[in-house]
Amino acid sequence: MDHYSFDQLPHAVSELHQKLDSIQDLLLESRQPVPQTIELMTISQAAEFLNLSVQTLYGKVCHREIPVSKKGKRLYFYKSELEEWIKSGKKKTMSELREQLPSLVVGRKGRRH
Repeated sequence: MDHYSFDQLPHAVSELHQKLDSIQDLLLESRQPVPQTIELMTISQAAEFLNLSVQTLYGKVCHREIPVSKKGKRLYFYKSELEEWIKSGKKKTMSELREQLPSLVVGRKGRRH
């Protein structure tokens, strides 16, 4: 730790202020959201990403089982939509089902058959 004389204090405070400004700038830069790039995929890229054959993927598109965009004769897939599609098929674990059970039981009590 440096010891400053009374005469050196204004210079030391100025240096300290500059360093704090630099730290603040770095913190503000790191807090800014990173712009998300929209990753568009061709059918071949989507098939590879999903680990499916192109033919299987065409079948899913034909049966409207998977999110797809069509421009002219070309098919395009958004990576984020494919990730959401995969997540939508997630099977719940036993603990998740147990947590959900009380709300299901309460919901059925009010119904009449």
